[in-house]
Amino acid sequence: MHHLSFSTAVRIGVVAAALSGAAAAQPQGAPSTTIEPTVDRAVSRAFATSLFKRVQDAVKADHERTLVDLKLLTEIPAPPFKERARAEAFLARASALGLQAYIDAEGNVIGIRRGTGGGPKLVVSAHLDTVFPEGTDVTVKVRDGKWYAPGLADDTRGLTVLLSWIKVLNELNVATVGDLMFVANVGEEELGDLRGMKALFRDHADIDGMVGLEPDPGGSITIAGVGSHRHEVVFKGPGGHSYLMFGLVPSAIHGMGRAIAKIGDIRTPTDPKTTFTVGTVSGGTSVNTIAPSARMAIDIRSVEMPAMLEAERNIMTAIAEGVADENQRWKTSELSYTTRLIGDRPAGRTPPDARIVQVAMRAATAFGRPTPKLIPNSSDANVPMSLGIPALIMASGGEAGGWHTVGEWWKPDGAWQDAQIGLATVLALVGVKGVSEPLLPKRLPVSRPAAASGSASCVDGQRVK
Repeated sequence: MHHLSFSTAVRIGVVAAALSGAAAAQPQGAPSTTIEPTVDRAVSRAFATSLFKRVQDAVKADHERTLVDLKLLTEIPAPPFKERARAEAFLARASALGLQAYIDAEGNVIGIRRGTGGGPKLVVSAHLDTVFPEGTDVTVKVRDGKWYAPGLADDTRGLTVLLSWIKVLNELNVATVGDLMFVANVGEEELGDLRGMKALFRDHADIDGMVGLEPDPGGSITIAGVGSHRHEVVFKGPGGHSYLMFGLVPSAIHGMGRAIAKIGDIRTPTDPKTTFTVGTVSGGTSVNTIAPSARMAIDIRSVEMPAMLEAERNIMTAIAEGVADENQRWKTSELSYTTRLIGDRPAGRTPPDARIVQVAMRAATAFGRPTPKLIPNSSDANVPMSLGIPALIMASGGEAGGWHTVGEWWKPDGAWQDAQIGLATVLALVGVKGVSEPLLPKRLPVSRPAAASGSASCVDGQRVK
């Protein structure tokens, strides 16, 4: 995966007129989106106004100042479940820029910038946490035009873009029609398990959509949420001396091995892509002891919940059969196992023809970008997608790489361009008084069940948590 930088955007009004009526084509086999004529005309008109141009100029002018925020926030450690210090720093910066905000019971920083009324409520978000444990050196270092620090791009850059948007909107007195809910959330990474977003959408049933910010590759847009279930499996037996008790008692490690072998033989569909892995194993007490205990952790993923649940059922059957085989081998029933769900990210998707996707894609092409690629990912957007709420993830800007390593890097060159596209998308969705009507439909209020209760790697050139 590589996050690409782009050339300077062409002036909005000229490009919008030139691209009017263009359809958003996708690479073969990828989801495609056709821009409705009403959306195309509305975006073209809005982007050609003097207010939209002033907003974009202000975002670019604020770029150098965002670098100060980026260094400040990056150097405040935010390991999973310990995001409080960074949350408080973000809250202080947002408050200083004119947003009335607070930290909720889960640890999210939330501030609502009220609209003039009658419009949708849109969440704009970036996550506070990083994957790095306590004690990691998060000092920002600059070499040869690149910034280096763990968590710099993922997702501290997104936090600084939110702060820039708050500053620009308030200084230009932009009156949106709908409400903007700014959220710096906890729990996106590792076993945080999307707890911040689950709490947000549990506690606020009136949210109509979400735009999140991440270092997505090449300006791509995430419209499908890769769901995951993670299980810890513990095997228990009586244990014993490797020589004296041989043939009398089963081994927890051998039982686990049999289970892993059976898991490895499971077949899963390629469409929808469904995956599994035994990610960690441990156990035993010494080389000359029949292991009394062993444990492993399993990760199961898919973009479709039924496929993921089918794989999960097959894996659980394989574990039971592995334990049964080990007991049968020694004619006993003393080996047992327990499972514990340690990760639950719901799968979901935003249809490629949803208004929120159309607007985001139209905004990108209006800035002279190629049509964005629509990709699956595992992100904060999984939660609203799983609830049927339109959501997507956009690029926070700047070329970057090395995510989830201590060598993570980011280049500031032209990073303001994605911030421009993101804010233009947001304003088109919620509408601006006297300039444009909201393009994001309002949803009827519904009572939501508590959302199901997180980590990242690179798959097929995509950033997958």
